Amino acid sequence: MSHPRTHGQDSAMDSTDIARTLESIEWRNRAIPTVAALLLVMLTAVPAARGQQAPPDPVFHTFSVVALDPATGEVGVAVTTRNDCVGNRVPHVRAGVGAVATQAWTRYEYGPEILDLLEDGVPPEEAVRRALADDTLAHRRQVGVIGADGNTAQHTGDATPAWSGQRSGLHYATQGNVLTGPEVVGAVAESFESTEGSGRPLADRLVDALEAGQRAGGDSRKGRIQSAAVLVADPREGASPRPGGVTADIHVCAHPTPVAELRRIRDRVAGELGYRSLELTRGDDVWQLHVMLHALGHYRPSADSIPRDGTHRTYTEETAEAVDAFRAEQGLSTAESGSPAGLVDRRTVEELWDRLESEGVAAALRERFSEVVRVRR
Repeated sequence: MSHPRTHGQDSAMDSTDIARTLESIEWRNRAIPTVAALLLVMLTAVPAARGQQAPPDPVFHTFSVVALDPATGEVGVAVTTRNDCVGNRVPHVRAGVGAVATQAWTRYEYGPEILDLLEDGVPPEEAVRRALADDTLAHRRQVGVIGADGNTAQHTGDATPAWSGQRSGLHYATQGNVLTGPEVVGAVAESFESTEGSGRPLADRLVDALEAGQRAGGDSRKGRIQSAAVLVADPREGASPRPGGVTADIHVCAHPTPVAELRRIRDRVAGELGYRSLELTRGDDVWQLHVMLHALGHYRPSADSIPRDGTHRTYTEETAEAVDAFRAEQGLSTAESGSPAGLVDRRTVEELWDRLESEGVAAALRERFSEVVRVRR
């Protein structure tokens, strides 16, 4: 029986090596079909030449939505999958032209090719037909397209894995494969239709639609890395600081809950009300801060003391100004240099105690605070 190559030898077996191994193996326990099939798979996987070859098309089994906002002219794509980095391959947009989602056995080139055709005035249906015409893997592809005029086109090859399908409506097209069922694209469609004319930004509406699809079941595979992306282009002058008019360009490359993370990032970047909790901060920690700042002359220096009452237990604009004055004195960043106004982080607290130590009052303040900060629950 032949032996595998040793560590110091070329470990890549060529087709002749495998053929000889196949002939020399002593088959036992009637395992010939299984082992032979394995070796034949290895044989077909060996490249004919040792030179570099083009990588195969990536597979993004997924669901997506391409859409237009007729009020702004924005075009966009939102997509999620259980493969990583879906935003690198599936979504394509061009301001004033349209949007493309290319998925399943993803052919990246469909994006720029179809957008070029749309820009030349070719209708979406014809653009998709031309793109698929000479593609021997068209039966494995899935494509969704929308033009800047709102016309759509879709293709779902008959060899895309179940469940796969598509749906389109006013200003959108949604498509998916390896889904839990048709209810996924149905939920995406209903969500997008429900926000038509709402005035909400297109990226916001697209993420909403993905969230609806996820709630309806989404990708049927379990236990795999997930990713999501939203890509939007706006043709209006001054709408984007980047060439090409791209506004929203958010990729969640790998995350346990990518659509929720996409929502968090989108709302945070947009400054959408609700992305953070807003409250009037109040408590004994604020009082301690006031006492410490008072001892260093930054908060009500003319007062004899800082009582533990409602006024001094509330974080106010006056507090923020005192904090920024202290941070500036310590050489820490302030609102003027990019930090949030009145930032009190762990570093700020450490600097406060260091200064109080140097002033010789830290021990007295710690004793004063000791009864307040004692755990009593």
